[in-house]
Amino acid sequence: MSSDAPLRKSLIVQSRVLHALMMREVITRFGRDNLGALWLIAEPMIFTLGIVTLWTATGWVHGSSLPITAFAVTGYSSVLLWRNCSTRAISALDVNLPLLFHRNVKAIDVFLTRTVLEIAGATGSFAVLSMFFISIGWMELPLDMMQVIFGWLMLAWFGAALALVMGAFSAHSHVVEKLWQPAAYLFFPISGAAFMVDWLSPSFKAVVLLLPMVHGVEILRGGYFGNAVTTHFDVGYMVTCNLVFSFLGLLLVRNASQKVQER
Repeated sequence: MSSDAPLRKSLIVQSRVLHALMMREVITRFGRDNLGALWLIAEPMIFTLGIVTLWTATGWVHGSSLPITAFAVTGYSSVLLWRNCSTRAISALDVNLPLLFHRNVKAIDVFLTRTVLEIAGATGSFAVLSMFFISIGWMELPLDMMQVIFGWLMLAWFGAALALVMGAFSAHSHVVEKLWQPAAYLFFPISGAAFMVDWLSPSFKAVVLLLPMVHGVEILRGGYFGNAVTTHFDVGYMVTCNLVFSFLGLLLVRNASQKVQER
């Protein structure tokens, strides 16, 4: 027998578990009627379109030559990416508790399933809206596609790590869900979605740059707008924050799994 046979078998089992959990999650959330699984992309698209319409109607980007549509799509899509991941992870173990009695289903599988679906939905929404607005001339093509993709991946990593932390915390206390809902909305104005860091006063710049997601948005917009904007980001800082959140999240998920087994 090949030395890597057990690993291959484990990967096959793991992939089947994740696929089954994803299918169950999609059907449970969106059903089989109407758009079905397409709501995974349509739902964030509707939210983003609402923001685009609002910002366009009010002329949100005052004193700037940046196109409002591109500014809104790049900004609000990034918010949906990390916010939806963390929000969906909260109480995920409680509602999927019966599944954890299956030998091959672990707590981390539940969080990974919801996180992957949210990242897929936000990514699909961002891509579809961008292509649509580019095709009708409301947006231009990104000047540096690789930097845009890199910024998006960094935000997705942050969202996944934050989801592990918040999801595991919620397994210990239901207060987390009550606190995170308003906190997520309060983070929106300072997440970098509605402004460029360069527009802020020096003292406020230092404050908002403590938030990892701000660096991700700056990276993304730097790739999209190029020299038309002055960006402020530190890739090393965001990588460090993501690593810390990931490590902390994995530790908390392990503790949450042990707590669930004791029930």
